[in-house]
Amino acid sequence: MAQQSGKLLSYEQKDTWIDRLSGVTKLVFFLVWSITSMISYDTRVLAVMLILSVLILKGSKTEWCQVGKVFKLILVFLCINIIAIFIFSPYQGTSIYGTKTVLLPLALGHDLTVEQLFYEMNIVMKYMTVVPAVFMFIVATNPSEFAASLNKIGVSYYAGYSVSIALRYIPDVQDNYVKIRNAQEARGIEMSSKASLMDRIRNTSAIIFPLIFSSMDRIDVVSNAMELRGFGKLKKRTWYMGRPLKRNDYLVLVFTVIFCTAALVITFRNGSRFYNPFA
Repeated sequence: MAQQSGKLLSYEQKDTWIDRLSGVTKLVFFLVWSITSMISYDTRVLAVMLILSVLILKGSKTEWCQVGKVFKLILVFLCINIIAIFIFSPYQGTSIYGTKTVLLPLALGHDLTVEQLFYEMNIVMKYMTVVPAVFMFIVATNPSEFAASLNKIGVSYYAGYSVSIALRYIPDVQDNYVKIRNAQEARGIEMSSKASLMDRIRNTSAIIFPLIFSSMDRIDVVSNAMELRGFGKLKKRTWYMGRPLKRNDYLVLVFTVIFCTAALVITFRNGSRFYNPFA
């Protein structure tokens, strides 16, 4: 059943070519795509992957209300990460590329260099390449169908069900968070933008423990229900939501393997993971 579109990072059934793909295809694409992005520092490769990631996310017809807040949190994390890299390793880029072009002299030996900016731009591109793939995988994959697909390729149905429950539990956690936050606000605890940043962080952190306890209660209920139904008694089981691989699945898998292989060949062609425009 489709989830409400207002929820963040939850499966919503849509009639797109991505939704019609098997869960196995999406998982293989997500894993291979992410690994390639993590390995490569070739700006040319990352630029192409970033464009394709955005096109794929657009093709999934994912609404901004589903990913907007999470995307903003990722941007904040990226900013903090970039600043930390510059503070603790201001010349990492010059060390990698072998040149030093000072763009802006700063105090305490933290000169802003073109090489460092280029290096940190590559880091941002790596994150932004993976993020659309994560969104696409979560919001376009039916948890039940995905568990059945995993089992068909040899993965234990215990593991398949674990992944399925985890994906299904994301909107439940969101619901619990909203309910606890509303209860806190009803008690006079300000958690909106009216409060200062530190007050919001402190008040939001107070939600963690009630959220953990409510999650543990739900886990206990699900575990007891599965045990009463005899889950795990047999080595095999049948599936209602199984989906076989079709022509488009094979085309996507072939494209993924060919593209990522070519990307890694281009990356390591000069014996380094880094594309050096300063050489």
